[in-house]
Amino acid sequence: MAGPLAQAWGLGAALRSRAALRPLGLLAPPCRELAGPGPGSGEAALEENPFYGKYRHKIQELRRSSPDVFESRMEKRNEVKKQPVGYSNQGEFIRCMEEKAEGLGTKKSKGGFTKDKTLDSILNVEMVKEKSAEEIKQIWNQYFSAKDTVYAVIPAEKFDLIWKRAQKCPSFLYALPRKEGYEFFVGQWSGTELHFTSLINIQTQGETAPSQLVLYHYPELQKEKGIVLMTAEIDSKFLAVHEAQCLANQVQLFYATDRSETYELVETFNHRSSEFKYMSVIAELEQSGLGRELRPGQVSDKS
Repeated sequence: MAGPLAQAWGLGAALRSRAALRPLGLLAPPCRELAGPGPGSGEAALEENPFYGKYRHKIQELRRSSPDVFESRMEKRNEVKKQPVGYSNQGEFIRCMEEKAEGLGTKKSKGGFTKDKTLDSILNVEMVKEKSAEEIKQIWNQYFSAKDTVYAVIPAEKFDLIWKRAQKCPSFLYALPRKEGYEFFVGQWSGTELHFTSLINIQTQGETAPSQLVLYHYPELQKEKGIVLMTAEIDSKFLAVHEAQCLANQVQLFYATDRSETYELVETFNHRSSEFKYMSVIAELEQSGLGRELRPGQVSDKS
């Protein structure tokens, strides 16, 4: 079972790790030339991605059902790989996520996620309104402590800052530490839901890429009790609970920070995508200490 995001809502300072920063996902390692324009070269390069096996079935299904679409996306990937290391034009990804966001409210839920997951489906809101914020927090934490998921009780002023920034900057690139390096995920806000999808998943499936993690925020008690309740649903085929928690923790790191340089990365990703450098995301993550247990050399048990 997973604990609440206690660390996420009160992060302490941590020393910058000296571990080597090796970005993975859609973004290419340095000084690597493409095999050439011949057929299959893009797919061969894709198979070298250490996370290819996790998405092999969906990639092969796309290749069989829509070969033209598959080849088109391989060509776009090759264009991305030609960019210098540490530098990436994220405009194409952002447009893709915007298209995905437009369909979030109309498409049926995929991957076992609950569509229109309301607070009333979890908690008797009218009954808890008679209780104090601390009592509600205890009820929420006790309920989810026995479940394998991510959850939190967020102070109202902290969520208010996150929400205001999410309106201006609805998407961002997050880095998840892996033994091989880092896997990248895009987080896209849709109302008070925050949907996460891996970049390799977006690349191969485009706007139809399903969410792999959804964070549900409930502001119903924000004004009266000064708290916002949060829980999540996770596609366990792709993410373990502690990996999902690392992504959830990063929402506060980037959206609730008082450090202007950190939030500037979010603004750059959304409004000046040609200037965005993904290595800056990794550097911020390293400095914060988040995901330390997921780093190379650390034991990471998905069970």
